[in-house]
Amino acid sequence: MPSPDWRKTACNLCYVNCGLEVLVENERITKVRGDRNNPKSQGYLCNKAARIPFYAHHRDRLTTPLRRRSDGGFDAIDWDTAISEIAAKLREVVDRHGGKSLALYGGGGQGNHAGGAYATALLRALGSRHVFNALSQEKTGDFWVNGHMFGSQTCHTAEDVHHCDLLFVIGANPWIAHGFPNARDHLNDIRKDPGRKMIVIDPRRSETAERADLHLAVRPGADAFLLGAILARLIERDAVDHGFIEQHTVGFAEVRNALLRIPVGQWAAAADISLEQIEQCIDMIVAAKAMTVRVELGIQQGVNSTLNSYLEKLLIMLTGSFGRRGTNQLHSWLQPLWGNSPGQRFAGTNTEVIGGLLPPNLFPDAVLTDHPDRLHAVWIDSSNPANTAANTAEVESALRALDLVVVVDVAMTETARLAHYVLPASSQYEKTEFTLFNFEFPRNYFHVRAGVVAPLEGTLPEPEIYTRLTRALGLLPGDNALAPLREAAFRSRAAFASELRGFMGANPSLAPLGALVLYNTLGATLPDGTAAAAPLWQASHLCAKRSPEAVRRALNAGPEVTDQMLGEALFDTIVSSRNGAVFTQHEYEDVWSLISHPDRKVRLAIAPVLEWLGKLDPADAAPRGDYPFVLAAGQRRMFNANQIFRDPAWRRDDPDGALLINPADLELLGASDGDWIAVQSAAGRVVARCKRDDSMKTGQLALPHGYGQDYPTADGARLNNGPRVNMLTESGNRDPVAGTPYHKHVPVRLERLAAAEAAAFEAQSRRIHRVSV
Repeated sequence: MPSPDWRKTACNLCYVNCGLEVLVENERITKVRGDRNNPKSQGYLCNKAARIPFYAHHRDRLTTPLRRRSDGGFDAIDWDTAISEIAAKLREVVDRHGGKSLALYGGGGQGNHAGGAYATALLRALGSRHVFNALSQEKTGDFWVNGHMFGSQTCHTAEDVHHCDLLFVIGANPWIAHGFPNARDHLNDIRKDPGRKMIVIDPRRSETAERADLHLAVRPGADAFLLGAILARLIERDAVDHGFIEQHTVGFAEVRNALLRIPVGQWAAAADISLEQIEQCIDMIVAAKAMTVRVELGIQQGVNSTLNSYLEKLLIMLTGSFGRRGTNQLHSWLQPLWGNSPGQRFAGTNTEVIGGLLPPNLFPDAVLTDHPDRLHAVWIDSSNPANTAANTAEVESALRALDLVVVVDVAMTETARLAHYVLPASSQYEKTEFTLFNFEFPRNYFHVRAGVVAPLEGTLPEPEIYTRLTRALGLLPGDNALAPLREAAFRSRAAFASELRGFMGANPSLAPLGALVLYNTLGATLPDGTAAAAPLWQASHLCAKRSPEAVRRALNAGPEVTDQMLGEALFDTIVSSRNGAVFTQHEYEDVWSLISHPDRKVRLAIAPVLEWLGKLDPADAAPRGDYPFVLAAGQRRMFNANQIFRDPAWRRDDPDGALLINPADLELLGASDGDWIAVQSAAGRVVARCKRDDSMKTGQLALPHGYGQDYPTADGARLNNGPRVNMLTESGNRDPVAGTPYHKHVPVRLERLAAAEAAAFEAQSRRIHRVSV
C-alpha cells in the first residue's frame, strides 16, 4: 500500500483559485491545507476549500458513456461506440443545418479550464462560434462598458486592495465570496488600521458590511439611483480629480452635464439612503489618498446591471482612482478568458455578442424559435444550465427540443439527464488543470497543476475526448501524420516551431484545431503529464511579445535571455511550477499601455448609457404590489459553492439552503423560524425552510445558489437537495444590453404551507441529510 503524501494543486471553488496541498491516501484526497509556497495565496485557506474531498469523491460520479433511450432512461456504452455515434450525429446536424446550428454551452467550469480550449476547437472546426457560459450570465455588461471606455472588451479592471486606504465595496461580500486573494486577511487589516477605511453598498448588513466604516443599505434594485446621486454630488462639490481627467480621459463635459441633471434628493430617496449618508460617503472619498472599488454580482446581476457597471467605472475615473498604487488598474493576460466582439450579433435572436459570448437568458429563445438560424444541437461541457440558467422550465423545454445534446461532465447532473449522450470526464483533481482567471496587478499569476489522484476507471480528460471525436469526424490527423511534429518537439523547441509552421501552412484547415495539434505533439514533452497545457506555448509567446519588460521582471530574466527566448522561458516556467508562477510584473505606470485606444485615454461618455441614465424614474424603485418581496436568487454563504459540489454532506451549516427573511416580515406572515414557506414568482414556485435574519432589509429575501441538485441515497433513490432557485427566475427579467439576468432582484410573494405539505418537505429534508460520502 503506497504511503500517504501531500501533493500540490489549487482550489476550484471560486476564481481566485488559491494554491493548495492535498493529502492523498489510497488515491483519495483526505485532507486539504493552504500551500505556503504558492506565490499568490501564500498558504491562505478558506472553509470551503477544506471540503474539497466531498467534490472529488462522491457517489454521483460518472464512469461510463451513456446513451439515452426513447423512454428517457440510459444505457451504458463503450467509448468507441459513443464517439462514433456522436460523430455521425454531429455530422448529420452540420450537413443539414450548417455549423451555425451548433452551440457550445460551458467550455470550462470553475477552476476547470483546460478543457475549454479543446471544446472551443471542436466548435470552430465545425463552423460555429456560438458560446454560452457563466461569464455571460454575470459579467458581459461590464465587458461591454470596458470595450467602450478602454477600447477592447478584453480590458478588465483589477483592484490593488492591499495598498488602498479606502476600499469601496459595491454589491459584493468578500468575507464570504472572496473575489480577490486572501480576502479575509485584507479585510481584517483594513479594520485594524485606523488610517484605512471601508464603505459597503449592500441592502443586507452582510459580513463585510459589519466590518465597514460606512454601510449604505440601498433599497434592492436601486443601485443606479444611489451611484448616480453620489456621482452627482461629486460634481456639485467639485470633488473630482481635474488633473487626472484632463490628462487621461475624453468626454468629461458630456458626463458632467448628464450628472448635473440628476435630482439628488429624489434619487437618494429612491435608494432609501439619506443625504447625510451620501455626504459622509463623499467626505470619505475626498479624504482618501488611494481608493479601490470592488464590485461583484450584487450590481452585475441587479437591475440596470450594465448601467451599474458604467457608473462604477465613472466613480473610479472621476476620482482619479486608477493607475496608481492602491487604486484600480487594468491587468495583463496570459490568454484572454473571453474575446472582443464589438458590433457582432447572433441572428437567431438578434442579440449582441459581447466578449464572444451569448447570454444564457437567450438560450431558450435561440432554440425555441422559427428563425432559420436557430440552434439544433448543443455541446455542454462542464456546465449545468438546467439548474444554473434562468427559468429552469424554459431551459428544460429547449434542451428537449434539440436534435442533439451531448454533455461532458463528472457527474449525472440535471442537464445530463436531458442529454442524448453523456461522456464521463475525469475530475479536476484527476487530470492536468489550470485557471484562466488571472486578474492581479501589478504581479499576475498562472498555475498549471498536475493531477493528484488517478482518474476513475472509465473516465477520460477532455483533451482525449476531443482528440477521439475530431478524428472520428475526419478533422484531426492521426498519430502517424503528427509523428514528425512530435519528434521535432523532443529535439528542440526551435525544431518544433519550424516543423509546426510548415505543417500548419500545408494544412490550413487545421487552424481551428491548433490546441489539439499542440496537445498531441508538444504535449508529449511536458513534465508531470501536463500535456493539456500545451496550448499555453503560443499564449506564452504572445504574452512575452505584448509585455516583454513585465515578463522579464516576473522571471527575473537577465540579458542572456534574448527577446526570442523570452516566450520559451515563460512557457517553461509556467508548465514546470506546481506551486504556480508570476507571469507578468508591471510597474504602475504600465497600466496606460494596457488601454487599447490608440491615444491610451479612457472614453468617459457612452451615449446610449448616458441616455439610459437620463430616463431613470425613481418611481420604478418601489416594490410591486402583486409581488411585494425582492428575492436575491443565488446568495453566497459560508457553506455553498458552485454546482460542482453535489454531495449535501459537505455542508456543516444551512443544510436546507434556508430562505433568509427579516424578523418583521416573518412576523407579518404569521410564520415561525424554521417553517417551510412557499416562494412564488411569475415563473414558478419553490418551497424553502425560512430563517429569521436581522441582517436582511425589510422586503428583502435571499436564497443560496449551488443547491437544487438531486443526489443518490444509499438505497439507490435520488432526492432533491435544497431549493432549485432558477425555478423562480424569469429569462425576460434581464439587462437590455448584455442580457445578464436580474438574479439579485426577483419579485416574489410568500405563503405558508398547509400542514401536510410542510410535513412532506420535513421528511425529505431529514432523509437527504442522512446521506454521507
